[in-house]
Amino acid sequence: MKTLIINAQPDFRNGDHYSIKLQNQFMKLFREKFPNESMDVINLYDMEIPQLTTDQLLGIWDKQSKHIALNSEESRIFQINQDLIAQFKEHHRIVIVSPLHNFNVTSKMKDYIDNVLVAHETFKYTAEGSVGLMTDNYKALLLQASGSIYTNNDRYTPLEFSRMYLKSMFEELMSFDKFSIARIEGLQTNGVDINQAVEQGMENLKVEFEKFYA
Repeated sequence: MKTLIINAQPDFRNGDHYSIKLQNQFMKLFREKFPNESMDVINLYDMEIPQLTTDQLLGIWDKQSKHIALNSEESRIFQINQDLIAQFKEHHRIVIVSPLHNFNVTSKMKDYIDNVLVAHETFKYTAEGSVGLMTDNYKALLLQASGSIYTNNDRYTPLEFSRMYLKSMFEELMSFDKFSIARIEGLQTNGVDINQAVEQGMENLKVEFEKFYA
């Protein structure tokens, strides 16, 4: 069972970010539980991710539907897309590391989803609607840090589009067995003890980690 860590933190080299602290703790737990196994890590802000534009993915898919040959640059972009899909599908445990940006995923994370949420690869269309193809014991875990608190069932709770979006993409559209979240929240909220918030987030991660590999 292979694990892929998708780091969607723009400032991914900065270990002071709390999403990175979550990633480091996850990797520590992984090494303790699976000392003879390795995990793969990609940093979205340190690699080329094709975009859903007429010059890239949209234009390529349109040409392919019309059986028009791709030029060399389009072929290069398409190969990146195919490599991302293949890598995604061969890992049965997907870990997303991200801050919460304006209540949603980072822009590169959205680009990444646009590359792997592809018909006939991770889902298919049927007469009754779309059906996910990722049904062979796939799980996803979001490690998220946020300035506000989104678990108090108040005005902020329905604004946490990142979790809702990713959960829908993974569970509802691609049919992952489970999408879960471990988080450190309230990092810019008055009255929050940062050390306590971090401790609580790390404890939450331990619980979700065990479920992730159960």
